[in-house]
Amino acid sequence: MFEYMGDRITKAIKNIRGLGRITEDNINDAMREIRLALLEADVNYNVVKEFISKVKEKALGSDVSKSLKPDELFIKIVKDELVELLGGEYAPLNTTDKFVVIMLCGLQGSGKTTTAGKLANMLRKKYNRKPLLVACDIYRPAAVEQLKEIGLSLNIPVFTEDKDKVLDIANDGIEFAKENNYDYVIIDTAGRLQIDNNLMQELKTLEDNIKFNEILLVIDAMMGQDAINVITGFNETLKLTGCILTKMDGDTKGGVALSLRHLTNVPIKFVGDSEKMDGLSEFYPKRMAERILDMGDILSIAEKVEGIVSEDDAKKQALKMKKGTYDLEDFLSTFKQIKKLGPLENIIKMLPQARSMGLNNISINPKDMAHVEAIILSMTPYERKHPEILKASRKQRIAKGSGRSVEEVNRLLKQFDMMKNMMKMVGNGNMKLPF
Repeated sequence: MFEYMGDRITKAIKNIRGLGRITEDNINDAMREIRLALLEADVNYNVVKEFISKVKEKALGSDVSKSLKPDELFIKIVKDELVELLGGEYAPLNTTDKFVVIMLCGLQGSGKTTTAGKLANMLRKKYNRKPLLVACDIYRPAAVEQLKEIGLSLNIPVFTEDKDKVLDIANDGIEFAKENNYDYVIIDTAGRLQIDNNLMQELKTLEDNIKFNEILLVIDAMMGQDAINVITGFNETLKLTGCILTKMDGDTKGGVALSLRHLTNVPIKFVGDSEKMDGLSEFYPKRMAERILDMGDILSIAEKVEGIVSEDDAKKQALKMKKGTYDLEDFLSTFKQIKKLGPLENIIKMLPQARSMGLNNISINPKDMAHVEAIILSMTPYERKHPEILKASRKQRIAKGSGRSVEEVNRLLKQFDMMKNMMKMVGNGNMKLPF
């Protein structure tokens, strides 16, 4: 997510490090690189133009304090403007009202039905809500069955009716929810290949007759700048309260996220960051800006870990990481918990300076997780606590015992050592983060 764009921007910023002061001449090259990075990431041209203008104006008009070097000040300005571009403040979903009704809308292929299940799953797990899914996509073949299968896999009920009026199904679903003590209703509406009058009229009828707490547009982030037209089209008819960007883990440049709020004033509330049913994350502009600039996203890691790793275990691990004594025995003891967090490489990518250290390119096949465990289990307890003693003969024994190759053993040890050293630096404050 944003990796290509982020690499270009951070590389541009590195080129101004060591400057005695900020002048128009010495930041011109950096500003040109940042402009190209944004344009190539499909950020709207007018948005890029305004962003560059603001950064340049603030950079040249700022006095460098004693606590900040010129390059650090420049990074701070870029980050602050990225945060503003992404929406400024976090726009939370309504999870405080006792009874909440939400409409999901969007075009076909946006991932709307799957997102309905992901959202219900998050509400139940994170907010302890009791969600009900209501199947109102009665036109797309097998759409109702798809939602029922998703609900079954999550053990979340799905309300369906054999009626041809979507408004009747939605109203009956809401009444069913009230009668059976469900406190959050997610209505999955029909999509179209493109915006048309019949679709918008049906959605408008729902809005006019049902009191929705949220109306969320689900949109495919891979659409690029065309997504802005789709959002504008829906927002002209409906009072959108936010949108959900899906497929942010795919081959997307991410530019739509930087253009969306500025051009439409519709906040991004969630992003789909994996195909799994827990692959939905709340959108925090500040955290996203820091990820773009390779500053990491420790808070999001902490939220993913919360509820999976106990607080006491987390404190012990953090202390060991800070001291640099975190070993493979510790890693093994929490290995099964770590697997519950989802793809491990997605977690690694959120560590500070992960891209600059090459950790963003680490690819861990789900099957390889079992291989990692087998390799560690083939070590003696002493070897797990002191991996530095693992020389050629020991590695050969471990490889043979785990049924893996010596190359795989070496790769695991190298990756583990990189993570351990980085976490030690972060814990001791020795890893210099821009902000």
